[in-house]
Amino acid sequence: MTAITKARWLQDLERLLPIRSQFVVSGSIHDNFLVETAHGAALVPLIRAVWETLKGKGYRFLLVYDAADGLRVYPDEPTLREQAEKLFDLKLKSGSQMISMESLTNLMRSLVAMREARCALVLDFASRLTRQPDHLAENEHRFFVAAEKLALSAAPIVPNSPHPSPPPEGEGVNSHSKPLYNPVLWLLNRPQDLPSWFYLDSERISSLSIGKPDYEMREATARQLAPLFSGYSEANEAAQTKFIKRFADSTDGMTLNALSDITELADRSELKMGDIEDAVRCYKVGALDNPWRKDYLREKISNARAFIEDRVKGQHPAVVKTLDILKRSVMGMTGAQARSGGNRPRGVLFFAGPTGVGKTELAKTLTQLVFGNDKAYIRYDMSEFAEEHTSARLLGAPPGYIGFDAGGELTNAVREKPFSVVLFDEIEKAHPRILDKFLQILEDGRLTDGRGDTAYFSETILVFTSNLGIFVEDKLGNRVQNVKPGDNYETVEKNVRDAIGDYFKYKLSRPELLNRIGDNIVVFNFITPDVAALIFDGMLKNVARRLHDEFKLNLSMTPQVHEQLLKRCTTDLSNGGRGIGNQLESAFINPLSRAMFEHDLEGKTKLLIAAMHEEDKVVTLSVQPT
Repeated sequence: MTAITKARWLQDLERLLPIRSQFVVSGSIHDNFLVETAHGAALVPLIRAVWETLKGKGYRFLLVYDAADGLRVYPDEPTLREQAEKLFDLKLKSGSQMISMESLTNLMRSLVAMREARCALVLDFASRLTRQPDHLAENEHRFFVAAEKLALSAAPIVPNSPHPSPPPEGEGVNSHSKPLYNPVLWLLNRPQDLPSWFYLDSERISSLSIGKPDYEMREATARQLAPLFSGYSEANEAAQTKFIKRFADSTDGMTLNALSDITELADRSELKMGDIEDAVRCYKVGALDNPWRKDYLREKISNARAFIEDRVKGQHPAVVKTLDILKRSVMGMTGAQARSGGNRPRGVLFFAGPTGVGKTELAKTLTQLVFGNDKAYIRYDMSEFAEEHTSARLLGAPPGYIGFDAGGELTNAVREKPFSVVLFDEIEKAHPRILDKFLQILEDGRLTDGRGDTAYFSETILVFTSNLGIFVEDKLGNRVQNVKPGDNYETVEKNVRDAIGDYFKYKLSRPELLNRIGDNIVVFNFITPDVAALIFDGMLKNVARRLHDEFKLNLSMTPQVHEQLLKRCTTDLSNGGRGIGNQLESAFINPLSRAMFEHDLEGKTKLLIAAMHEEDKVVTLSVQPT
């Protein structure tokens, strides 16, 4: 089997033992690590990984302390406990011993000067040694001052016995006779859990940061775990190699613990080697069932054009492009051109165009199409996030700030509904610093909040809407119309796209964000008179439907009233379908409601609008209930 490469922080620990007396180890300290043991490569916890590294240098044992269980010896073997008791005057018959901070200080003094044996002290859960690292109690302050003094006064030593334990195979006698420190290792969630003056002011204290495993380490771990997947042992070498690569690629940004958990989930769910993506998704979003792969979804999308154009009228080019992107999402081909694009969102759509032309309505229609309910989408009005500090509300406050443990609205919502359409309405109104967060979502498909919890966007469709490009600033800074009703669609699309590019490249200086959106910009056209008539008729049908649902009345009107109402509602199309709705409410729904108040509708089944007239800007309807 190919020899594995040690994690970087373990290499640094080994390299710095001759010159550093203490180590502040922070980051992913609760992960597992792939190391070589006497029985071959294995995934082991951090303390075991430290031991496997130190024992090769002649260290006899580790002393491990935490505030909950006290002091113990690692490995937990009777002979080693006896040696530790004798060397440090301890009582470990029951396996551990509770000690005070003063006793722990004395133990550290004895350890760093110990010449009878090489050993190390590991302060586990060191983040919990103090309640407030910047407001230490008196005994806590004495403890850290003593630790700082020891870091500076300690010296590397050679044990009196040159061979306290037999050297590992392949290592000579000299590897055990070199001067090395008996180190103290502080295991922390984050460095700031200790007083900053303690680890920043001493050159003898080295900081080791444990990051997420790189591709090489994930690949080596995948190779270790692969035989546990059903079908792996029977597969040929090429299929096995392909599986290992897929496993490593799909777990980018994850811990080795996560790879172990994915393997366990696959075993419990009876997933085979070919289902590795399903196993990873199950770990990420907590759902094995994948709506994107349902046969009925492909059937619905293949017949979706008529369904969408019934709700979003007059936007044929936008609908076609949207369906192309949706089909790509369903087929799992988003980001296929990249080496590793499996973590990106299922789809990204940037809807741009005039107000009231159907951008938000198309997002709702997509939700209805994919998830069966147009209210199942997650919507954010980005005008609410115009100030930089509002990013804490959307994404979660940074660690240490008030409310950081609550997470963010966006990250919490995506964890609750991992299969969803996420709509960011009027994205240009958000603060630029908030827009920077979308870089990570669009590229990596994940976001970590202030609690340290990660939300995965790999099963979402992200929809951004924007009015960018309709109005632009001229050379004098005046706001002028860039496109107008009556322009052909090619002109509208070109001018809007160019304006969007200028906005991200020059005004925001965020060309990288535009690059992540790519060619997913969908430009909507102005509402034309013939389309406006269709929208008007659709809204009128909605009014008739409401009237029937509420009062069991069938609405009708004379052709003259219909023509008058249509003209009033569609004369000005600058506000699109929303403007038509506003005019219909003002010129028809309000006077209709007024007229209904004046009539006894009991037992009536029909309501005829016989005439419509206006006096002093007040519209009155002649209503005949029958």
